[in-house]
Amino acid sequence: MASTTTSSRRVVASAPLRRPAAPRRLGDGPARVAEARHCLSQSHRFVGACMSYRNCEGVCRTEGFPWGVCRWHGIERKCYCKWLC
Repeated sequence: MASTTTSSRRVVASAPLRRPAAPRRLGDGPARVAEARHCLSQSHRFVGACMSYRNCEGVCRTEGFPWGVCRWHGIERKCYCKWLC
């Protein structure tokens, strides 16, 4: 029975060595992750209405942008090149 008492003392003795949790303040809320913004520029080489994002993306890559998207501009769909800014 002495060994049971000894082992329980070890557990109790190690408990105060734990670090207390950081206090939470009102309004801390969930942690936020910084996100990069996306900038758009209308493609200079894309001709016609943008109906396929793959065609738009291919043209934008030839212009040096990482990807492209089709977006409405008034009543037309145009190709816009996108990059992280």
